[in-house]
Amino acid sequence: MATSSRLPRALVIGGSLGGLFAANLLHRRGWNVEVYEQSTAPLAGRGAGIITHPDLFAALARIGITVDDSIGVDIEGRVTFDRSGAVLGTLPVQQCLTTWARLHTLLLNAFPAERYHLGHACHGVEQTAQTVTARFSNGATAQGDLLIGADGIRSVVRKHCAPATLPEYAGYIAWRGLADESGLSPQTQRDLFPRFAFNLAPQEHMLGYPVAGFGNSTRAGERAFNFVWYRPTHAAEELPELCTDIHGHRHDMAIPPPLIRSAVLESMRKAANEKLSPQFAEVVAKTRQPFFQAIFDLESPQMAYDRIALLGDSAFVARPHCGMGVSKAAGDAMVLADQLKDSDNDVAAALLRYSAARLRFGKSVVAHARTLGAYLQGYANSEHLHTPEAVMRDIAVTREF
Repeated sequence: MATSSRLPRALVIGGSLGGLFAANLLHRRGWNVEVYEQSTAPLAGRGAGIITHPDLFAALARIGITVDDSIGVDIEGRVTFDRSGAVLGTLPVQQCLTTWARLHTLLLNAFPAERYHLGHACHGVEQTAQTVTARFSNGATAQGDLLIGADGIRSVVRKHCAPATLPEYAGYIAWRGLADESGLSPQTQRDLFPRFAFNLAPQEHMLGYPVAGFGNSTRAGERAFNFVWYRPTHAAEELPELCTDIHGHRHDMAIPPPLIRSAVLESMRKAANEKLSPQFAEVVAKTRQPFFQAIFDLESPQMAYDRIALLGDSAFVARPHCGMGVSKAAGDAMVLADQLKDSDNDVAAALLRYSAARLRFGKSVVAHARTLGAYLQGYANSEHLHTPEAVMRDIAVTREF
């Protein structure tokens, strides 16, 4: 338990959304919080769209962030197109769709700037009965009562706590990107805005939805269309080729978007013209900077290690079909803050309860996402998951876990 003579101190490793949710919530509860981000430059979201769920809005409200129309784009329904662009089906589903960049700006602005440190790559963690210490590659160290590993799928903190827990490649990638609404043809604008749209090619899955534009405007004509295109990609035969950059350097399962070779982009756009509806093929063609991410599963055996808590993608990574990644991190942060409050900041006791509460949730989300992605892995008897009715009903919707 932290002594009453000083504020309890938390070290948050990772300055993305999960880390900022936890940092803001604990800061508002009176903790002395410092955030350490390995990047030397301000983070950028690479145009990633975000599906909102109740936990995300609940966490923003607790932090004191006012949610208004600028948070994202409201949609009222879903639509599926066939290869020719004709409508196969529709479904009324109301959702608010936002972007990584918008959420990060809101969370970063809510947190004291002097407590957010760039250029601090954690490379070691040590614990005693009373404290936990982080060591950084720049030579700095930091000590606190609690350390929160919010450093994502390649978490250094998780590697320290559970070195055998590794991400497992699911066998497919997701191409992603944003296209300006104003740059799309009038017909494509009418078909895609403001809808959550799907296009189901054999053994592939394309979806997209409108989000705030590059200037963060949600007004008609100033928005962007965010797409996610899932494509099976063999780990040994195809992925290394995709991950070889313009300089000939081979990256491990990911590559910075500006370094993607033009031949790779040309091949991807050619496939879009051959496999996708005209609406989606146009979106892909007019996307400024497409990028891809390899899809993984990750399940941690526990989320608490004495004075260390794992949070968000550091603990569980579910395939994006659920659209739950950010909301899951927000939920983790709220439960962690609540357990610390209820235990009067007894860190060890609070973290045990936090882990017990969130382990089941994380495992359930990962399991559901695996089910939704089974068709893309070629599993037998999974075709029923790849129908217009199924994807519009099940993909990226709020549900109980």
